[in-house]
Amino acid sequence: MITVYCYSRCTTCRKALKWLEENGIEHNVIDIKADHPDEDTLREYYHLSGLPLKRFFNTSGIPYREMGLSKKLPEMSEDEQLALLATDGMLVKRPLVVGDGFVLTGFKEEEWSAKLK
Repeated sequence: MITVYCYSRCTTCRKALKWLEENGIEHNVIDIKADHPDEDTLREYYHLSGLPLKRFFNTSGIPYREMGLSKKLPEMSEDEQLALLATDGMLVKRPLVVGDGFVLTGFKEEEWSAKLK
């Protein structure tokens, strides 16, 4: 079974959860705002994903814009970025999907179909 970190007010998350249900994919949902992953967990997900660390940031979110992270992230180390991500679930790109041997960020139907079907 996969774990899906979501935010209930996020339309992309709702769309992704609906897709999972329509495709009969069992999943466990975690509220990313109330129970976001800690730094060690994010580090594990990052390495497992093979994605650039920037893909883990919710670049369209209010906290990202308010903190001016588009300018700050390039100057930050990987450790500093992971520590920052761990401070607020709203900074993390969602939905964040964790399965056996893979991690997906955001909802891209083609990508999800390839990994989950």
